[in-house]
Amino acid sequence: QLQLVESGGGLVQPGGSLRLSCVASGFTLDYYAIGWFRQAPGKGREGVSCISRAGGSRNYADSVKGRFTISRDNAKNTVYLQMNRLNVEDSAVYYCAARRAVQGVCVMTATRYDYWGQGTQVTVSL
Repeated sequence: QLQLVESGGGLVQPGGSLRLSCVASGFTLDYYAIGWFRQAPGKGREGVSCISRAGGSRNYADSVKGRFTISRDNAKNTVYLQMNRLNVEDSAVYYCAARRAVQGVCVMTATRYDYWGQGTQVTVSL
């Protein structure tokens, strides 16, 4: 089975940090671009960041640029999202997603992704 599993979410204070992980099973990530998305209650799914097959291209939403960092370790079949200086507006369920792609390109459009994880909750609160 092809599967993506997120982990690392939880409760954190404003200004704090979390690192999310996305581990693939049933396939290797080498031929896939990966995106991170988030969805808060009553809102649509928002693109947060994406990374190309070998990590050569990375994109970020304006709202997280300078605070979040996406990375990947294909040998571990894992993608990470380091989140620093978190604020209340970052609270959401975070999803990772994968799509087959040519090298050197990634997009942050949810409808372009074919495989999705179950999501992990991030809550930023005092």
